[in-house]
Amino acid sequence: MSRPDSALIFVEDLWKIYQLDEQEVEALRGVSFTIERNEFVAIMGPSGSGKSTLMNLLGCLDTPTRGTYELNGKLVSSMSEDELAHIRNREIGFVFQVFNLLPRASAFRNVELPLIYSGVRKNVREEKARHALEMVEMKPRMSHKPAELSGGERQRVATARALVNEPSLLLADEPTGNLDSRTGREILNLFHKIHGQGNTIIMVTHDQEVANQAQRIIHIRDGEIEKDERKGA
Repeated sequence: MSRPDSALIFVEDLWKIYQLDEQEVEALRGVSFTIERNEFVAIMGPSGSGKSTLMNLLGCLDTPTRGTYELNGKLVSSMSEDELAHIRNREIGFVFQVFNLLPRASAFRNVELPLIYSGVRKNVREEKARHALEMVEMKPRMSHKPAELSGGERQRVATARALVNEPSLLLADEPTGNLDSRTGREILNLFHKIHGQGNTIIMVTHDQEVANQAQRIIHIRDGEIEKDERKGA
C-alpha cells in the first residue's frame, strides 16, 4: 500500500497491543486506510471495538505497537513524546464529548489558550481567537464564562478553540454525546460549515444518525476494519 500524495492521513498495518497482567490484548489488529484532505469521516464501532484506541493514535495521544501512521507527510508513528506534543499542538484540533473549558475564563480566553502555549504574540492571538469565535457564531458571547453558556454554546467555544491554531485535522470524539438532539443537530450543521471551508474532520461516534452526516463511515469491530463505506458508493 503506497501513500497517495494527496492524502492527509496514511495508516498501514497499525497495531496496538496492551499488556494486562500476563495477557496481551490486541486493541487494533493491522488497520490500514488513507484519508484525503477535506474529507469528513466518521469512525463507528461498538464498545470495545478499538475505535477509541484508533482515535488516540490518530490524535497522537498514544503510539502504536507497530505499523505506520503519517499525518500531513510526517511519520508520527515513531516520534518521541516531545515531537508528538508539538504535532498535537500544531496539526490537530480536538473536540471532546465533555467540553474541557476553564470555568473561570471567558469564552475568548478559553479559545486563546492554545495560542499562548504556542508562544503567539498577543495582538496576533487575539485576532485569531476573535476569528475562530466568529467562525462558530460565538463572537457576541465571547466575554461570557462557560457557566453562562448553554451546552451547545460551550461546544461551539470548544470547537473554536480546536480551530484557532488552523490545524490540518479536526478530531471530534462523540461531539454531540452530551447534547440534546436539537442542539446536537446544530453542532453537526456547524461541522458541515467548517468542512465546507476546507477542513478535514474525523468524528468518532457510536450513533448511526450522527455518523450518517459524514461523507464516509469506517466501521471498526474487534480491532479491525469491518467496512469502509462512502456516500453514494
